[in-house]
Amino acid sequence: MLSTDKKRIAVIGATGQQGGGVVRALQASGQFQVRALSRDPGKHREIADEVALADLDRPDTLKAAFAGAHGVFLVTNFWQQGTDEFKQVTAAVRAAKDAGVNHFIWSTLPNVEAISGGKFHVPHFTGKAKIDRIVKEAGFEHHTFVIAPMYYQNLVGALAPQLQSDGSVGWALPLDPGVRCIHMGDIRELGYIVAGAFAHAEQVGHGAYLPLVGDFMSFNEIVDTLNRQGHNFSFKQVAKEDFAALFPGAAEIAETFSYFQAHTYLGSDSNDRITLANKIAGRQPTKFSTWARLNVPV
Repeated sequence: MLSTDKKRIAVIGATGQQGGGVVRALQASGQFQVRALSRDPGKHREIADEVALADLDRPDTLKAAFAGAHGVFLVTNFWQQGTDEFKQVTAAVRAAKDAGVNHFIWSTLPNVEAISGGKFHVPHFTGKAKIDRIVKEAGFEHHTFVIAPMYYQNLVGALAPQLQSDGSVGWALPLDPGVRCIHMGDIRELGYIVAGAFAHAEQVGHGAYLPLVGDFMSFNEIVDTLNRQGHNFSFKQVAKEDFAALFPGAAEIAETFSYFQAHTYLGSDSNDRITLANKIAGRQPTKFSTWARLNVPV
């Protein structure tokens, strides 16, 4: 029997890295009943107390998905072909409001357009930031924003080291490797911040921004950390325009690195927000060196 005195939290994106971390952290806290939402719930029956259907592109599925939920965590996937994040979040916010949801948590990113005065065009950041207004204006009793960092996982995934033309293995990126500008973290740990925010709504439920930051590094520091652990990785700075022509989507990645270099990932002095996020999570996030030792085998 499920305990009826636990508040139910509905998690969209429960099978992804972010949402999966949220499900696990909510369960580990012991305070919540977790409803994992998926477009294919039959495949994921074991991941939470309940697993239910939700498809952000089919708003009719959201009414039942949010019914009886105290809180909703929402993350959207910009990179999925055909995704209209504005439309998806508008539908989710409307459905959550109609369902009487108390606390809505949206996974957002910095507004590059505003931070850079329009100099840098990074739609996968700015697009999410512009959606914040929809959440703010919906009138939930509580709402909170969490900010994902650059995933450590990217360094063994989309940004994994490659064989270079000089025979070395490493990175060739349009970024000054000496500039400390990358806020990073183990994305699975975002869940601790989300669980803490649901548990401490009176502290952070009035529009607080809570970034996950395990480390703040330059690319030289990333490479040095890995090489001290027994690797032999290289780094070469390449021209932005050369990188932008390499593959579909490379131009936006090049622009993203230019923004990092000029303004940092979070775009401003975020120490107070980081401190609050760690306090709410009840733990310090994992440092890159610790994560790398376990996840980047020599």
